[in-house]
Amino acid sequence: MIGASGDIGRTIVQELAKEGYSLLLHYHKNTEKIKELTNSLSPEKVLGVYQANLTSKIEIQKMLDNIIYPVHSIVFVSGLADNTLFQETTEKMMDYMLSLHVKAPWKITQHFLQPMIRNNYGKIIFITSIWGEVGASNEVIYSSVKGAQNSFVKALAKEVGPSGILVNGISPGFIDTKMNQHLNSDEIDNIISEIPLNRAGLPRDVANAVSFLMSEKASYIQGDIIKVTGGW
Repeated sequence: MIGASGDIGRTIVQELAKEGYSLLLHYHKNTEKIKELTNSLSPEKVLGVYQANLTSKIEIQKMLDNIIYPVHSIVFVSGLADNTLFQETTEKMMDYMLSLHVKAPWKITQHFLQPMIRNNYGKIIFITSIWGEVGASNEVIYSSVKGAQNSFVKALAKEVGPSGILVNGISPGFIDTKMNQHLNSDEIDNIISEIPLNRAGLPRDVANAVSFLMSEKASYIQGDIIKVTGGW
């Protein structure tokens, strides 16, 4: 699990642990949340916890070198939104967002792909975003890198499908997490008024979709981006 300490990541971890999966957990800065999470789980469910800044080649490689367990599935949840106007976005932020959302997943997937191909089994799941499909003003860079994730899912699925590896994405809409804390109550109400199910999504809605894709019930779904948007 890449990005286990966020609201959605923690919920996915709890759901997969409940379903019997053994987990390797990555986080960046939120040590307190990752400790709370691991303490809430049975010790045998967590095989390892790894800290790494995904914009650092050195830290990514160190994390990968320290993983001694076979990895059968990868769930990418880690990410960061940026609400800057495009014309005010610095090149430093552009590089940061590309490294975090695009290049780091490329490198991590590449590292584990060959063993998956050898075993003729693997599952790779990306938590992308509705903005990766339709775009959002004030989130142009975020929309761009999430769109890149969607394209990566679709292309890689074609390449590795013959090797028994399933690659899919989940595209959440408006989910009640800290990522949306910059919005005021009126803005939130306006968004919810546009959602046919008339509520914000919850982290567990995304976790349920991950649970489905991890199960054998999803064994004929490949290269798809499943929308979890409440119809928004």
